[in-house]
Amino acid sequence: MRPLAIIGCGYVADLYMRSLATFPHVQISGAFDRDPARLDAFCAHWDVPSVPDLDALLASLPAGSVVLNLTNPSSHFEINTACLNAGHHVYSEKPLAVSVKDAKAVHQLAEEKGLQAASAPCSVLGETAQTLGKAIRDHIAGTVRLVYAELDDGFIPQAPFSGWKSESGAPWPAKDEFQVGCTLEHAGYYLTWLISWFGPVRRVVAASAEVVPNKSPSGQGTPDVSIATLFFEDGPVVRLTCSIVAPHDHQIRIIGDDGVLKVKKAWDNSARVKFFKRLIIRRRLLENPFGKRISIKGQTHPKVKPMGAAAMNFALGPLELLDAIDAGRDSRLSGDFALHVNEVTLAIQNAGDDTGSQEMTTSCKPMEPMPWAR
Repeated sequence: MRPLAIIGCGYVADLYMRSLATFPHVQISGAFDRDPARLDAFCAHWDVPSVPDLDALLASLPAGSVVLNLTNPSSHFEINTACLNAGHHVYSEKPLAVSVKDAKAVHQLAEEKGLQAASAPCSVLGETAQTLGKAIRDHIAGTVRLVYAELDDGFIPQAPFSGWKSESGAPWPAKDEFQVGCTLEHAGYYLTWLISWFGPVRRVVAASAEVVPNKSPSGQGTPDVSIATLFFEDGPVVRLTCSIVAPHDHQIRIIGDDGVLKVKKAWDNSARVKFFKRLIIRRRLLENPFGKRISIKGQTHPKVKPMGAAAMNFALGPLELLDAIDAGRDSRLSGDFALHVNEVTLAIQNAGDDTGSQEMTTSCKPMEPMPWAR
């Protein structure tokens, strides 16, 4: 197994470490964080070698290693570029960059270097998303016409987030979360699913707004709600909502000619997929209230226990990248796919109230399903 290193040892890094524990053959060869105290606490808790300098970490790795970029999104372009220039593949927390121009530059640099730049989120590789994808391919709901996807997290500005800490003691990064915005942080969880199933988005019609001001200590205004309509090159129309204001709702409904496929918990790799067949009873058109569970037989992937609102194995992405490199193929989460997800996310995040229709400039193919989901 080629070396795997971490840059950025904050809150999310602990989610990766507890997930990587489900793959005991994978070892972290070194970690760096610009905050020495945070670096020491993380490395002591997880028994990971500490490297006090970014350049030293990159130089210590054999060419073609994989680096996990778990820094704040504002640093993603800089760190992703540094990793690629040092001759290493990179798996970046979402997004690749906070502008389409910079995301395209990362994509181009990776191609020029013969390296891979993959991006989170990786829940698309999880059991629930793969089960939904197989159900769509098997036409369980008939031809899919419409999708409603919700990523509303509740009224987070009033949540007791000051007490939220990771396993190694890192506080939930409220300032960063509010400044970055919930769409840039969360839309990818559904966009990766949707694009993996239906291919590229042709047009985005969206609006975003900040409806709860002064959340961030810096006073920076960032959208805390967005509503998007996505038009695919060859697929259904999708409505996607993201907010940290509306009541918690993480359900997705795949609406087809024969009924509805539904998942209630998008952030649970083991969430049940159910099919609600459409019926006519006493001249009324109804959906059967007792959904039929749809599942994939056999072993899928290791699961992790819930932490907060999520029960996701964050290591599925890095492992997919490692497997892809060893097999001499492109990772499912790298290249054109990562870039396209990045562009669509930014189109929604930055829509404001007057942007109107946006034509996408990037494209990708639907994702090849995991071997156990074919």
